[in-house]
Amino acid sequence: MIIILIAALLCLFIWWSRAGRRPPAGPAELRLQEFCPFGSDAGHGNLLGIQPYMTPDDYASEDRFFAKLDGYLADAKRRGFIADKTIVVFPEYLSAWLIVAGEKRSVYRAPTVDRAAAILAASNLLSFLRWLPYASAPERARRALLNMKARSMAAIYQRVFSRLAQTYRVTIVAGSVILPDPKVRDGVLTAGRGPLYNTSVVYAPDGRALAPVVKKAFPVAEELRYLKAGRAEDLPVFDTPAGRLAVLICADSWYPEPYLRLNPQRPDIIAVPAFLYSAGQREEPWTGYSGAPPPDDVDPNDIGVLTEGQAWLKYSLPARLRDSGARAGIGVFLQCRLWNLTSDGQSFAVVDDSTHTCPRTDGAALLNLWLPPP
Repeated sequence: MIIILIAALLCLFIWWSRAGRRPPAGPAELRLQEFCPFGSDAGHGNLLGIQPYMTPDDYASEDRFFAKLDGYLADAKRRGFIADKTIVVFPEYLSAWLIVAGEKRSVYRAPTVDRAAAILAASNLLSFLRWLPYASAPERARRALLNMKARSMAAIYQRVFSRLAQTYRVTIVAGSVILPDPKVRDGVLTAGRGPLYNTSVVYAPDGRALAPVVKKAFPVAEELRYLKAGRAEDLPVFDTPAGRLAVLICADSWYPEPYLRLNPQRPDIIAVPAFLYSAGQREEPWTGYSGAPPPDDVDPNDIGVLTEGQAWLKYSLPARLRDSGARAGIGVFLQCRLWNLTSDGQSFAVVDDSTHTCPRTDGAALLNLWLPPP
């Protein structure tokens, strides 16, 4: 009798955990508000920054995620921003929220990130409990959830960005995703077992993921609670139709070491997928470096005096690009309303000694920089 009761309860739990997993209905909302073209087409390629606006529904399924990003690229193509040598850059953390793909509708309707995570864990209780013992403190629950969904996240990321690269015949810097021990084998991204990394992958126009993956070398303090730092000396440079490309994930662009490590590899272009954690942060007083000591060239008197946005221009890619030997670069931010989480940022492009910024918006934007002759 007890065995029958346990079996019945287990069946009830499985039914409940799978109920309501149909993705939300309705088309994706692009919310495109700004279009920022700089330069003219001289036949040397272009950097196309996609600053998307994302909501929980955009991560409900692989199809919805693809449709949202495809919508931005389709609009860019209509505007003439897609060419033979285009490099498309998406922002940091764009794909981290694929952790909720295929889940109950109540996950997407939750009022807060924490509530969504609790529903996610409860809906996958047996799998969550299986991963929990392997997750170390701090942030045990977050580590367990990310490991639990790692394979599906990596698979969706791989298929979506490979398909986009092939569809538009462009090189794509696919923003970032959080995965354990990620690797590229035979042109395909895979998740392994091991520490979690904030990771970006570059896709060639034929859809291949290019090896190696890019791992964030300077996570901020909050990230260090659950992510492992990559090594600046491992940062790669990729051959693309528009030149040699390097990727610095967000805070990596604030430190001299990545640029000096890249310099011998002779990059032409640097892409910076970026993220700011809350709406309005760009206008708030800058709080200084986080997660690692500030470089020697940072003026401590700037802390609390510069705004976050001013500090980005003084201490990140616009100020340090020349140290790498590259001639151009782009920084692209995520805009979102994900449960109670909002974001900020103003996408920008750098060429030689000039910095171009998109007007500030809380929606989506396309930033296009035509590359000048080498």
